Amino acid sequence: MPRRPLDLAPFHGLRYAAPDVDRFIDRGFDVARLLAPPYDIPDVAQARELQRSDPHNAARVTLPFELSRQEATDNRYSGAAELLRDWITDGYLALDPEPALYVYEQLTPDGRLQRGLIGALALPEEETGTSAVRPHEDVAEPPVLDRFLLMGAARANLEPIFLVYRGAGGAASEATETAPTQSTPLISARTGDGSEHRLWAITDPTIHREVSADLATRSALIADGHHRYAAYQRLRTQHPDPGWSHGLALLVDSDTHPPRLGAIHRVLPGLDTTEALAAARRVAEVETVPRIDTTALARTNSPALLLASTDGTTHLVHDFDQQALAQAMPDHSPDWRHLATAALHEVLMPLWDYPEEQVRMVHDDPTEAVTAAHAARGTAVIVPPMRVEQVYAIADRGELTPRKSTSFGPKPRTGLVMRVLDRR
Repeated sequence: MPRRPLDLAPFHGLRYAAPDVDRFIDRGFDVARLLAPPYDIPDVAQARELQRSDPHNAARVTLPFELSRQEATDNRYSGAAELLRDWITDGYLALDPEPALYVYEQLTPDGRLQRGLIGALALPEEETGTSAVRPHEDVAEPPVLDRFLLMGAARANLEPIFLVYRGAGGAASEATETAPTQSTPLISARTGDGSEHRLWAITDPTIHREVSADLATRSALIADGHHRYAAYQRLRTQHPDPGWSHGLALLVDSDTHPPRLGAIHRVLPGLDTTEALAAARRVAEVETVPRIDTTALARTNSPALLLASTDGTTHLVHDFDQQALAQAMPDHSPDWRHLATAALHEVLMPLWDYPEEQVRMVHDDPTEAVTAAHAARGTAVIVPPMRVEQVYAIADRGELTPRKSTSFGPKPRTGLVMRVLDRR
């Protein structure tokens, strides 16, 4: 079957109004305080703190916990949509006059530079065959439904998904690297974590055509945003409006800007570590280690995990029984079976009889995971990060990693540019 080309189209970006708007000048315009992390990063308390930080912070529409004062009702989606329309009507958000591809540059406090193109990603139609956009991770229904309902009510893509592709030397990569040298950024902001964010617009139709021709020969991997991409597909299928044929995306050339892959650790509230280790010894080697040393995970045969208990002890679980891995995951490749998250979710958690829905995720910081496990009287599971080459290899075989196996970064900030279906 034919493959639909990778297509990132220009669009009229919806952005916070320029600083010359009187109402922003009156209260000291600072776009940085209006930006937010992706919707799945803050917990409820952090989301509410973002909402309180400014009445126009993007989290008030992407994480509308307080808009209806009823977290469990659909009213929050219509409330978020109404708030977005109010911001447009009142001039806090405005559409750019020309369709553009946007170059987005991030500089992290540790000096990591990432640039990519933000555009409207063409979504595949079922009858056209396979897609040039490949997932690498499975999804769960609740977050897909949540994003589907929010975007459908708002008639907008509120934050981009994050894609990576192999594109060094191509026109798309060249346009991404050239734009920052030729013009002043539309937005320049330093967020509270010390990261710097800049945005440029490419409005030249000639460059748009060159980028389109280049990308048509390539494929992309979803680095972050699998649930939003699934929601894009559902919106495209269930809504007749042709605007849903595209979804907002950031496309980064991983040859030029290799992404950072962090780990996503697990907190298992209420799980007794001693009992968990006793069960783990039936399928793997277990040894006590002096501290949370993630380098130990790379020195042993994969898969390998660290289990940290509330009493301060840490144990390395490694050298899994190969027959146990094969029996638990008969339909997967050996490489997939040797993922730490696969061993955890397919072998260990069934042994522990621990329900998936109770697992909490902690991005990157093992100390935070251990602290959270202590508070929950449970166990922290520290997993190693995957390598970019591993992710590409698994996706190339058509396999999906277990949910939350990777944490690609740096992730795009929400609020720099949005896409609406209704241009008014």
